[in-house]
Amino acid sequence: MTSRYRELAPDPDLTGHLQCVWTSVIERAPATAHVLPDACIDIIWFAGRLVVAGPDTGSRLVPMPPGTSIAAVRFRPGAAPALLGVPATAIRDETVPLAELWGVGPANRLADELAATSGGAARVGTLQAAIRRRLPATPPVDPLTGPLVSGLSAARPRPVAGLADAIGLSERQLHRRCLAAFGYGPKTLDRVLRLQRFLALGRAGRTPDGLAGLATAAGYADQAHLTHECRRLAGDTPAALLR
Repeated sequence: MTSRYRELAPDPDLTGHLQCVWTSVIERAPATAHVLPDACIDIIWFAGRLVVAGPDTGSRLVPMPPGTSIAAVRFRPGAAPALLGVPATAIRDETVPLAELWGVGPANRLADELAATSGGAARVGTLQAAIRRRLPATPPVDPLTGPLVSGLSAARPRPVAGLADAIGLSERQLHRRCLAAFGYGPKTLDRVLRLQRFLALGRAGRTPDGLAGLATAAGYADQAHLTHECRRLAGDTPAALLR
């Protein structure tokens, strides 16, 4: 298999909504993408179709035939529901046609624009332009999302109960708003963000003490805790995920 995956920063005016834009091309043999939970929602142009990949609570294997070209935008955690018009729980662990959320007419017009556009960079530009057009009529993102993600992503993240107090909400209120913004409660969000923290540290090679050191740096109790969570959330061992 030969594939080309490229991840880029979004346009400056969309950085409050988008985490990144990305493209991928499968050039020869068929591939299977191992998609891991990351607390994000993507709009993806894939095999001529526009779909929304909802927030995952576990890993998924996605087959990709040779010649597949993908262009996508990835929303910041918690930012997509306002633009999509549905709570994140409505698309949790689902991939749904964009037409179900934006309507058949707008989704088909965007798909036609993308089909008439050549190259991944131009296509992610077209996707960003579509988001930009919808922003004036979009309600604001829940202000909870930024402080919560920041608190759980810190080098020494606060416990969920402590975050609820810091934000000024009861744990029940926090849970309800998390479901709408992220698709799952704060404890699952914490687990997903910790997995992503482990992957980022491991790929950057920042910890010299092997998996035990990575586990501690990412916020796990120990290496056994890391292994257990990797198997539950990603379906594989920590070492295999880093490879």
